[in-house]
Amino acid sequence: MAWVKDDSTPEQVSQDLMRCQQDAWQESRAYGWYYRPMSPAFISPGGGRTVVYPGPYYDPFYDPAMQEVRLTQFCMKNKGYELKAVEENN
Repeated sequence: MAWVKDDSTPEQVSQDLMRCQQDAWQESRAYGWYYRPMSPAFISPGGGRTVVYPGPYYDPFYDPAMQEVRLTQFCMKNKGYELKAVEENN
């Protein structure tokens, strides 16, 4: 898979992707500070299983790495790129 835009050079694609990745990394980390697990508690309910409760401010559906990927894709699409399959020449 590669980002493709009709009127762009490989250098421009590389620069745009790098900028989008940097911005996405920064944004995903800035948003995620509040949702970091805080001092996990280990709770053993009946049945002998141990459950890890990460803390009151944990969002189990938020993952900074996944958010970074989504933001990078959003940025590249806004710049006019499409993610397309690239054929390999063997």
